[in-house]
This record gives sequence, C-alpha cells and structure tokens, in this order.
Amino acid sequence: MNWLFAWSHLGHTFVGIMSATLRETFAPTDRTRLRRGAKRGCFDEKRIFAILDEALVCHVAFLRGQQPVLLPMAYARDGHDLLLHGSAKNGMLGALCDGSKVAVSVTLLDGLVFARSHFHHSMNYRSVVVFGRPRAVTGVEEKRRALGRLVDRLARGRSSQSRPPSCAELAATLVVALEIEDVSAKIREGGPVDSAEDVKLPYWAGVVPVSLSSREALAADDLADRATALGAVSAVVGQQKLASTG
Repeated sequence: MNWLFAWSHLGHTFVGIMSATLRETFAPTDRTRLRRGAKRGCFDEKRIFAILDEALVCHVAFLRGQQPVLLPMAYARDGHDLLLHGSAKNGMLGALCDGSKVAVSVTLLDGLVFARSHFHHSMNYRSVVVFGRPRAVTGVEEKRRALGRLVDRLARGRSSQSRPPSCAELAATLVVALEIEDVSAKIREGGPVDSAEDVKLPYWAGVVPVSLSSREALAADDLADRATALGAVSAVVGQQKLASTG
C-alpha cells in the first residue's frame, strides 16, 4: 500500500509517496475469543497464515444431521480460502456443501515440556481454529487451479512436474473451498512454569524440541529413470524445507 503525504516548510509545500506494509489482524469474535489462556491467543493474519501454510493435515468438524463428524484431511490455503478435496461420491464431504457451518483445526507440535510436577507438564504448539461456510468449486478452471495448489502443498512446483487431471478425473473429484470467516491461533512457547516451591526438587525440567521432517525419498518400483526423478523431487522438497525455516 502506498501513502500520499504532504508537508510545508518555509512557505513551500512538498508532496511525497511512502510505501507501507500494514500488519493486518483478524477481529476477535464470540467464536474465536479465548477465555482461558488468553495471553496465548493470536489474531495476526501473517502468523496465522504461516501456521496454516506449514501444516499438512487439518481436522474438519461439522454436523451431518444430528451426528457430529470429524474428518482428517489434506488441505491448501488460497488467500482467505482453505481448499479441501475428495471423491465426488463421498457423502460426508458432499454434506459440507449444504450451507452448514464448519470448524477446521490445525496443530503443529513444537516441543514436549517437562516440569517438576505432574500438573505443569505441557507441550509447545502452534494451533489455528477456523470457522466458515464451505462451497463446492464447480468451475473447470477454478477446479484445476485448486487441485494444482493441493499438489503443490506436497512440494513447491510439483504441479508442473506431474500430469494435470483429465476431464474424467475432474468429474470424479469434489473440491471444496472454505472461506475463512472467523479465525484465531493459540501458541505456547518457552519452558515449564513450575511452582516456586517445586524449583528445588531433584527432577529434570526443560523442553524436548519436536518437529516434522521428511526422510530420504523412496522411488516407485516401476519408475524408469529413478535417479533423475529422485533428484528433481529431492531438490524441490529441500528448497521447500529451507524456505519454511528461513
């Protein structure tokens, strides 16, 4: 965003343009305002999107009739939308598009927190909860683009290194876009918070860091040029890991 500003000095008027990056936040609502542990709450858009872009799996909760449903799903973020997909014959996924409200949660585990007492053991984490109303993505080009973004969640640029979906595959796939209406993050960082009287107890206390990392890729048995293809995928995954930790 550019700002146009003017000032006067010794009878002269000067005009300039200044570039500024605004830190945007989501407004807390009754659904997202934290009642307990409010100091760990976060509504900063940049940090929330960073958590959503790092995680690979979300959990989607909704009501189907009178029955609660919870589905673990792969997803991708496209601006202020979360993209989900599955078989067009999946009745539960199709039920998402009936106008019902949906909740989505994502959690990244960063550490195991060991305290001197049972009560103060904990975990370090970054979590996001999203509320919104999903819609079916029906336009052919929009659907292709959404599926490309989902593939690129595995490794940046992978959609250009694999065959795009055929018309039959598009018809067999249901793509759902969930607009982010309300959202909040909750983040715990740091070490244990022991009671003062427990600090002198002879028990180890601290944090064991935890992270999700990929291991060496395993080529498919029927891959013709295993070395070349493996190098391409490893390079992409490696770049992605470097970017996510930069």
